[in-house]
Amino acid sequence: MPLNTTGRTGPLDGTVVVDLTRALAGPHAAMMLGDLGADVIKIESPKGGDDTRVWGPPFVTPEPGDGHADRESTYFLSANRNKRSIALDLKTDDGRDALEAMIAKADVLLENFRTGVLDRLGFTTERLAELNPGLVVLSISGFGHDGPEGGRSGYDQIAQGEAGLMSFTGSGPDDVQRVGVPIADLLAGMYGAFGVLAALRERDRTGRGKVVRTSLLASVVGVHAFQGTKWTVAGEIGQAQGNHHPSICPYGLFPTSDGAVQISVGSEGLWHRFCDGFGIDPDLEGMATNPQRVGSRDDVVELVSKIFRTYETEPLLALLDEIGVPAGKVRNVQEVYEWEQTRSQGLLVDVEHETLGKVTLPGPPLRFFDADGAETTETRHLAPPVLGADENLVRAWLAESV
Repeated sequence: MPLNTTGRTGPLDGTVVVDLTRALAGPHAAMMLGDLGADVIKIESPKGGDDTRVWGPPFVTPEPGDGHADRESTYFLSANRNKRSIALDLKTDDGRDALEAMIAKADVLLENFRTGVLDRLGFTTERLAELNPGLVVLSISGFGHDGPEGGRSGYDQIAQGEAGLMSFTGSGPDDVQRVGVPIADLLAGMYGAFGVLAALRERDRTGRGKVVRTSLLASVVGVHAFQGTKWTVAGEIGQAQGNHHPSICPYGLFPTSDGAVQISVGSEGLWHRFCDGFGIDPDLEGMATNPQRVGSRDDVVELVSKIFRTYETEPLLALLDEIGVPAGKVRNVQEVYEWEQTRSQGLLVDVEHETLGKVTLPGPPLRFFDADGAETTETRHLAPPVLGADENLVRAWLAESV
């Protein structure tokens, strides 16, 4: 019996992923692979399953007032579409035997146990290679598998702080903030999926698998971008400074008479266009070049804010569009998902959940097209599974010859 019983396709069609991860970084990586057409088998503990199944509220039940028998965590729903679920106790012979059989038939194994746990369960790197020489293993940790703090457990907000992200996020140096989504987890998942794809591509040439490692620490440091080189090259430490860019001016959030607008004046050409549109002398003292404007940021922000406060948001956005200055509003989540542009990009998908019925989820962020422009993006998706939902399917697949 094939794992793919829905006819879903994608670039990873036929690739089997065994997902031992829980919480968010690993499940996000697995979901990305599932979105691309891989057959993802999510292995969960029989005692409650993935940690995120109880992360809430909010929880959703099939009918209000039904109690908690069939409640589903919206947190879990966010990271587990396009997967199958089987519950295995890896401390039992049956659980370990089933996992061995899956590994022998799989292409990819994902795990985010604390360092050494998988070894103690009997699945060392050497044993995995014996079971399947072509297996690609993705291993995600909090702060790295080695080094002076290797094996240290990691959670997103702790990693955001330890990896420097919070130091330059917030209204100012004395008001550092975490990012409003678990960005360290999400980035680790994205980097992990990226590494898996690279290792699979290498396996096409060599026939051999690889171990891919990343961490929450690495994922955040990997996106320091100009804040990183600001220190490593220029010796300057970036600090939180609210909604204005540290190296471009004007670039940020400005109040209007009834809300706020964001603008990005990222070149001298845009600066002159902006000034022409609002009757500003582009060569005002301290404002003629971007470095000068960055050095006089408070004066520039005050000038732009004074002008923008005389406009309502929508007419101002229309004017900025007319003069060719990149701009936008700040939408809440409801506004984002009701925005026709969001829907046009396939960023909402409807799935049929086993207990909840039809639900709408945020969709995959990638689309695919043939050379002639015909879209080939897969639009059929599996709902996040209830615990152990695919026991029979997976067992039947395992019973087939390798």
